[in-house]
Amino acid sequence: MSRYALYAAAIALTLLSAVMTFAFDRDWTWVLLAAGALTALGTWDLLQQRSTLRRNYPLLAHFRYGLESIGPEMRQYFIQADTAEVPFSRLQRALVYQRSKSVIDTRPFGTLQDVYGPDYEWINHSMVPSEHVDPDFRVLVGEKSAQPYSASVFNISAMSFGSLSANAIRALNKGAKAGGFYHDTGEGSISPYHREHGGDLVWEIGSGYFGCRDNDGGFSVERFVENATDPQVKMIEVKLSQGAKPGHGGVLPAPKVSPEIALTRGVPPGVECVSPAQHSAFSTPIGLLEFVARLRELSGGKPTGFKLAIGHPWEWFGIAKAMKETGILPDFIVVDGAEGGTGAAPAEFIDHVGLPMHEALMLVHNTLVGLELRDDLRMAAAGKVTSAFDIARTLAMGADWCNAGRGFMFAVGCIQAQACHTDHCPTGVATQDPRRWRGLDVGDKSSRVYNFHHNTVRALRDLVCAAGLEHPRELGPEHIMRRVTPTEVRSLAALYRFLEPGALLTGLPEHAVFKAFWASARSDSFGAPDRARKMRQSKSF
Repeated sequence: MSRYALYAAAIALTLLSAVMTFAFDRDWTWVLLAAGALTALGTWDLLQQRSTLRRNYPLLAHFRYGLESIGPEMRQYFIQADTAEVPFSRLQRALVYQRSKSVIDTRPFGTLQDVYGPDYEWINHSMVPSEHVDPDFRVLVGEKSAQPYSASVFNISAMSFGSLSANAIRALNKGAKAGGFYHDTGEGSISPYHREHGGDLVWEIGSGYFGCRDNDGGFSVERFVENATDPQVKMIEVKLSQGAKPGHGGVLPAPKVSPEIALTRGVPPGVECVSPAQHSAFSTPIGLLEFVARLRELSGGKPTGFKLAIGHPWEWFGIAKAMKETGILPDFIVVDGAEGGTGAAPAEFIDHVGLPMHEALMLVHNTLVGLELRDDLRMAAAGKVTSAFDIARTLAMGADWCNAGRGFMFAVGCIQAQACHTDHCPTGVATQDPRRWRGLDVGDKSSRVYNFHHNTVRALRDLVCAAGLEHPRELGPEHIMRRVTPTEVRSLAALYRFLEPGALLTGLPEHAVFKAFWASARSDSFGAPDRARKMRQSKSF
């Protein structure tokens, strides 16, 4: 049968080469070894019971497995369209590479975007563009704190050492130092590689309290103060959830807890390291705010806030109500969209859990405006930000600045091989294998990090000036247009419902989510309010 043809040919060639070698004293040794190996593999395919395909197609099945293994690369380089975002398009990656290398990023002969296709977006320009201004746009965070911080409008999002390699962390931080923007540590805490070049750090504290944990995995005041008072640490960020896997903890297997990772995280080496799904230092919205206030005090008055991916709306509403009731405000909030994800996450979580960044940002922004709290704190957003237009659109929707993870990964050499979880990253960015990450040149890649930031912010300046504005803070939803059908165009101001200042203080606005969950959300509990419980039981939402 044809499915055994290759196996039969291998047997025949083995026999022939054996005869030629031993009977006729010909030098067919290499043919014998190669054919014999194929024969042995085909025989094993027939005898094994784990794979039906290999039993039915000895040897031939391995060609199928081989082609399947390089399928993602074949599609990425030869089949996928330049504009197909899976998860980032070739055009998006090329733009980052061009700007990180400071090579020409202009394009000839018109756009590749379908300007009459649904979801096409643009920024309206002015007949009287503004004069070019200094592109070093800053946002003052923690104005009332003892140590306020002037943040760039574009910064490096949370990516831990352990998820990224030592040299990748070095390159990111050195680039941040040169460009005057911050580098979020991720929940894996502050490694020696974050400290080498002295770039500004935002220390992210997750539920594992890495870098500030006691021997039982709880929060340690002494260890927190030791790191938080380091002058390199500019702000403190409590991570409630992240876009890639909201509501999900993590486990670092014991073999991966190397001595340096153990030292960085404050855990025993060679012992399984657990990051719980929820915090132990607080359990209510009020408790969260009290924890934030405590960290701000212990750090010496550094701006302190929290990051979250929005899930159940009533939980966020509970936090917002707690702010109003207690008067305890974070200095900043980072909204992480469900489209985020620099490392790896369970498939269902990365595909189907959490609110995308645009809707999440709008919900948080509207809530704060409705409580007349928006002007009292700063807000950042993260989720597939790679271009100046991405930043402009996000700021127009209510954010004060943007963070990017994968964009800066591209800047240090990531090629979207999507092997982050295998420890076999081909570019040395997302691996702990020294044979791979030592090939990443810190000096060269840090320059690319600086260039990517510098050129992107300059492009943002050009967009802002083209719109007749002088600072990104002036961008509003009326400046960004979106095509919703081939014949209909709406501004973001028309597409999204924006609350009036104080609207939540005077009654319930005509907004479905607020009407459903605002009144019954509680500042003393993250639990589902009575209305949510009743709606769930009746399956009416």
